Amino acid sequence: MRKMRKMELDTPALLVDLERMEANMKAGQDFADSIGARLRPHIKTHRTPAIALKQLEKGAHGITVAKLGEAEVMADAGIDDIFIANEIVGDVKLKRLRRLAGKVRLAVGVDHPLQVEGISGFFMNEGKPMDVMIDVDTGDPRTGVQPGRPVLELARMVERSPGVNLRGIYTHDGQTYEAHDVEEIREIFLKSQEQMLATAQLLRSEGIEFKEVSVGSTPSLLVGEPLEGVTEIRPGTYVFLDADQANVIGSYDRCALTVLATVISRPTPERVVLDTGTKALTYFVQLEGITRTPGYGVLKKYPEIRLYGLSDEHGCFIRPEGMEFNIGDKLEIIPNHACPTCNLYDRIFGVVKDEVVEEWPVLARGKSQ
Repeated sequence: MRKMRKMELDTPALLVDLERMEANMKAGQDFADSIGARLRPHIKTHRTPAIALKQLEKGAHGITVAKLGEAEVMADAGIDDIFIANEIVGDVKLKRLRRLAGKVRLAVGVDHPLQVEGISGFFMNEGKPMDVMIDVDTGDPRTGVQPGRPVLELARMVERSPGVNLRGIYTHDGQTYEAHDVEEIREIFLKSQEQMLATAQLLRSEGIEFKEVSVGSTPSLLVGEPLEGVTEIRPGTYVFLDADQANVIGSYDRCALTVLATVISRPTPERVVLDTGTKALTYFVQLEGITRTPGYGVLKKYPEIRLYGLSDEHGCFIRPEGMEFNIGDKLEIIPNHACPTCNLYDRIFGVVKDEVVEEWPVLARGKSQ
């Protein structure tokens, strides 16, 4: 049977260059191994069990997910070590959490006494306590307890609560995405780690036992310097390195994820219109910092060309002088941000050179509950 060439695919289509993805996976695993830390990749980036299983084959120690729904899909795919790096609230979700905990090694984030109380109420009569990781705010202003004594107080409550076990502490230095340059990323990562390690030392000095000091963001993995005492790192986008992350390393050569698009209109001599709008690329843009990429996607073959506008179904760019684009031409677009882009597609096509060699369902697409 003749194999399909990628340009024969209907569009829009989500592609991953398997050679680039494998190289990115290896680089992430090599980094973790070099510092003696476990790699627990965040699969919210791709939401695809087949890719998560490849990361585990490369040496990852379990996976990180953002949502309980993602965890359920990954467990059904045979992945048995999952950390939900988020807070789980409400009886409906806690019942699901309890069911899932009976199948896999599981941990969940907490940053408030009410969450601990809720988990304790559902697990106090179970044979095995629920592992929790205390979410620490080291500068990314969303969830998390402040470092130091606030973490200690919550850890003491966890110790007192039946059905709950403290596995460790974790943070996400997401503020690295808004750093102005590589040096600022390094400074942010260093400060974040120092706060985490100082907090860990405080807990241990008070006799509180735990195993994990978990940190992570892809910019930190790419250029940061890890400190001794960190046990786990949790990058996500490293697997694809989208256009935002390409700004950190100064090259698009490692970007593995693209959206295949077709030129469907040439309404003026300058304007080129593709069949990839917000439903194919998302409208998300990083607002500031080193990871901000102007426009809404970069043409892989012509990285000087960026989409200047998106509507629901259309993406547009201006034809540079001397270049020609015809109706029916197919082009690959490197998305600004891989995570919401993957969530728009039912499948990912794995390609080597110009040939389609894999087709993977994005089984956790839409699993945001």
